[in-house]
Amino acid sequence: MKALIDTNIIVDVLQNRQPWASDGQEIFIAAANRKFEGFITAKEVTDIHYFIRKNFRGHYNADRQARQVISKLFSLFGILDTSATDCKKAVLSECPDYEDAVMIETAIRTGMDCIITRNTADYSRSPVKIFSPSEFLLCLQDTH
Repeated sequence: MKALIDTNIIVDVLQNRQPWASDGQEIFIAAANRKFEGFITAKEVTDIHYFIRKNFRGHYNADRQARQVISKLFSLFGILDTSATDCKKAVLSECPDYEDAVMIETAIRTGMDCIITRNTADYSRSPVKIFSPSEFLLCLQDTH
């Protein structure tokens, strides 16, 4: 199964945001154990870097530390390009949130089976299957 992972899941784990971090950590472990193919978008990487760097603010070499975390993410998850076509199609989307619409269009173009997000309500009109982290983990259990 190929899953596009929304930024909120990644940031939940990296910032240990409770109560969501636990499910996110299980998703990271499942990706590391190759129980599914996990992906993030190139557009997400810059947002994730921003959040991580804020956590390291005031630390020596905050940017280098943030880049090391990003590098580790690259070993766990594939990176999908966000194309101009994805952005243009998202403008016409019925999805109420433009950023989420871009994720949907990227998922469609790249053949993702699903998107994992905590923000399932904004994805209600997605033609791509949407899972909350807990729903995705249950799905993985059912397939293995």
